Amino acid sequence: MRATLLIENIGELATPVGSSARAGGRMRELRIVRDAVVAVDAETIAWAGPASELPRLDGPPPERVDARGGAVVPGFVDSHTHFVFGGYRDDEFFWRAEGLPYMEIHARGGGIANTVRDTRNASAEELEASAAARLERMLGLGVTTVEGKSGYGLDLETELRQLEVMRLLDARQPVDIVSTYMGPHSIPVEYKGNPSGYIDFAISEVLPRVKEGGLARFCDVFCERGVFELDDSRRFLEAARSMGFGVKLHADEIVRLGGAGLAAAVGAVSADHLLKASDDDLGAMAEAGVVATCLPLTAFSLREPYAPARAMVDRGLAVAVASDLNPGSCYSQSIPLAAALAVLYMGMTIEETLTALTLNAAAALGLAGDRGSIEAGKLADLLVLDAPSYRHLAYHVGMNIVGAVVKRGKIVGVRA
Repeated sequence: MRATLLIENIGELATPVGSSARAGGRMRELRIVRDAVVAVDAETIAWAGPASELPRLDGPPPERVDARGGAVVPGFVDSHTHFVFGGYRDDEFFWRAEGLPYMEIHARGGGIANTVRDTRNASAEELEASAAARLERMLGLGVTTVEGKSGYGLDLETELRQLEVMRLLDARQPVDIVSTYMGPHSIPVEYKGNPSGYIDFAISEVLPRVKEGGLARFCDVFCERGVFELDDSRRFLEAARSMGFGVKLHADEIVRLGGAGLAAAVGAVSADHLLKASDDDLGAMAEAGVVATCLPLTAFSLREPYAPARAMVDRGLAVAVASDLNPGSCYSQSIPLAAALAVLYMGMTIEETLTALTLNAAAALGLAGDRGSIEAGKLADLLVLDAPSYRHLAYHVGMNIVGAVVKRGKIVGVRA
């Protein structure tokens, strides 16, 4: 066996297994190996298992990483973020802290509209610089693949600029970026009171340009009362799907509208937020194989009830956990805090949480076939923890315990 990198002295290797999302009780099934070794050949995992069973190595001697008895887990996949934006909304954070509801701020012309103004005014270079800094922090927290949404332009020029920035950054730094066009994120002032007209614009003017430029893999819509309701959301998603995009939804976050049911009906890869989703719609998602992406940092920041992740898992759904990094409702990319909230407030086990942050999050991006677990043939996206067990990911509450990051077989981050 040939190896270019050998990770040795692993006290505990912990990983889900498989090439698709794990649903229901299978989310708790991890492969645990004590005194383990991972052998990497170029970008992919060649072998992972007990040190005593490591096959003979051929060829030049590999680079070696000493895990020092720490745990090794798959790289995190943050499957829902809005990391390319201009400006900040710290004033709104404190308004919410004083009790002003998020949608009231939105209705007053604040919220997303403020970020739209600042993002439209930002150059591509300014957007790239700020987004690159956020990606660097994500990498230090163990995120090796991230999804990024547009949706802070709401016009043609700025939406394309956001997506172009993601494409540039994907080539210039280690974290893999999966881009999503989310023009229907809010109703722009140019279409105030006319959400259907804006959906017409997104379908006829923007989607073809995004497709032509190969700028996005997915399309997403904020399916919410007073924004884009079911009929307009369905129309946009079906148009996107007919053009070859995968589809996603922000669903049932503020009110129970039926977005989760729509996700099942249109064959979405994931439906996200789901704080107010009905039992029937969640059941439809389970039957359709739609990944339920929970965003505990957003519920925490908005002081809203958490998504019912325990009930989701128990009824057979595949659950992912992501950060929802954005400048308004959740200015955080803290995977460590998200893991702790999943266990403490969403009722998930730490095994389910690890699966939700890795394999199921990869499935929410259509990537479970090549990442999200530590198995031969998959990308060598690995984390060496400064802790003896994966259980410390939640137990050491809100703290970054990632000691080293391996991305596509290369050491790209080591914490002093």
